[in-house]
Amino acid sequence: MKTKMKLDQKLKYAAAMALLFSLAGATVYAADKPAETPVIQAIKVSAGPGFYGSPSSSISSGVIVPQGYSTLYTSGTVPPLLNKEGKTVYERYGDTKTQGIGVLKAIEKQLQEQGLGMKDVVYLRVYITPDAVKDDAFDYKGWFDAYAEFFNTESNPVKPARSTVGVASLVSPDWLIEIEAVAVYPKVR
Repeated sequence: MKTKMKLDQKLKYAAAMALLFSLAGATVYAADKPAETPVIQAIKVSAGPGFYGSPSSSISSGVIVPQGYSTLYTSGTVPPLLNKEGKTVYERYGDTKTQGIGVLKAIEKQLQEQGLGMKDVVYLRVYITPDAVKDDAFDYKGWFDAYAEFFNTESNPVKPARSTVGVASLVSPDWLIEIEAVAVYPKVR
């Protein structure tokens, strides 16, 4: 019985040592192996931000801003009042497209005050609310039509990355859209 116990202990010890050495060997092997190449490859950008994505899309999938460039973030910009005496939302502020154009013009003015333009915009975050006139549906098409007047055009071929989010409400019940923009300053040489 005593001999059998010693044999069991020796077998357990041998198994434990074999496991320990195989783990140590795997660790050494892994340490010698080069790191895995990331799935997304870096895009070399020589002059300013690099936009990437589908050429047929009206927006970019993403933007790479090279080191050393400064950015400007606008706060949420809301539509301008068109007619204080208007009886309806459309009379006071317009539909989603009209509001979107008004907001983008206001952002354009903010950018110009900082020495930038719409060509410098790399990202937009857009919030839209349901439109009561359209059976409380989100007027994404109205927003997309407003966007198309400022971006991915002959005069401004920039296609910023963008998120469009449908929300329950904004601060004013008359506002159908609010937009935040991120712009990148050209690098000073």
